[in-house]
Amino acid sequence: MVAVADEVIKYRPEFCQLCGQKLESSEALLVNRKQEIDIPSIVPKVIEHQSYSCNCKECGYLTTSQLPAHLPANIQYGATYIALIRYLSTRQYISYNRIAEVMKDIFNTPLSEGTIDNILQRLSQKAQGVYEQIRQRVGQSEVVGGDETGVKINGDKGWLVTFQTKALTYITVSFSRGFNTIQASFENGFPESVYLTDCLPAQLKTKAKAHQICLAHLRRELNNFMDCFQCDWSKQLKELFNHALELKKQLQPNEYFENKQVKNLECQLDLLLKTDLANKNKKVQTFIKRLNRNHNAIFTFLHHPKVPPDNNSSEQAIRNAKIKMKISSQFKTINGANCFAILRSVIDTAIKSNQNVLNAFNNLAYNTTE
Repeated sequence: MVAVADEVIKYRPEFCQLCGQKLESSEALLVNRKQEIDIPSIVPKVIEHQSYSCNCKECGYLTTSQLPAHLPANIQYGATYIALIRYLSTRQYISYNRIAEVMKDIFNTPLSEGTIDNILQRLSQKAQGVYEQIRQRVGQSEVVGGDETGVKINGDKGWLVTFQTKALTYITVSFSRGFNTIQASFENGFPESVYLTDCLPAQLKTKAKAHQICLAHLRRELNNFMDCFQCDWSKQLKELFNHALELKKQLQPNEYFENKQVKNLECQLDLLLKTDLANKNKKVQTFIKRLNRNHNAIFTFLHHPKVPPDNNSSEQAIRNAKIKMKISSQFKTINGANCFAILRSVIDTAIKSNQNVLNAFNNLAYNTTE
């Protein structure tokens, strides 16, 4: 309950319930209070900006005041209105036609889907500076996670690709998830970063200070081998991974270098990867060959305090695209998908900074009106 309510309704007794005497002259004591939270009818606020001219009494020169630069047309939507549309589309994943319905039914301001698209496109253009700053900061980070997910763009298969850190999320859109897509955003890879990914060849091909393969992915594959093929080798490797994960929890920052337990685990890994392939299932053989090719990317997390053993944070960063697809079905154009990638990058980065998302949208809208 709040200390001071916006509106107070007093229920004072008028008559005595025993004898019927009027109580208007009796002192009334407050004995109980309850509060009700409600939302008043929302009526759009129209702000009129007026320009005036004045003649100078000394020289007669006519001086006219200038209207703010963010008012190019006779009528337009304000920054708070624009931020709300962006919030509904990119944070709440609502489709254009449903946003139009919300704005008409709740906010009494009908607008078309084309206008919504134009608003989002303009705002994404204004967010380019922030988007570029996020990309640059990701490229300079100690640890970077990468992942991708498929989306529909006007019926065709497209991809949203994320590169993220603890504090930043950068998302880009492409019709390919190949190496060229990564190079388009990070031409030189991540020379200062440990790059954490799944086993997609394009990701592992990317230049980095070091690579870390997501252990959660590897363990899921091992579970499948154990269930489908009763593979003892898979059970041994999974147990080794479990020991490595437990050791990660125990290691102190000064224990990541020249640690005997880490070396022991790496020796055990070497022995398991040298196993005879002859009696293994073909899928298991392929899995072992892949691990041998990327041997140095399996236990990187045991040599770097800030490197996690899994890529779950990247999967979480890209999961919002699947929610968008479930609610809105698809992106109608590549520009729409790109707009979502830009604005979503700004949103997720704001969330990681514990900012209120709608407030962050308002700040961006106000800061980029000129």
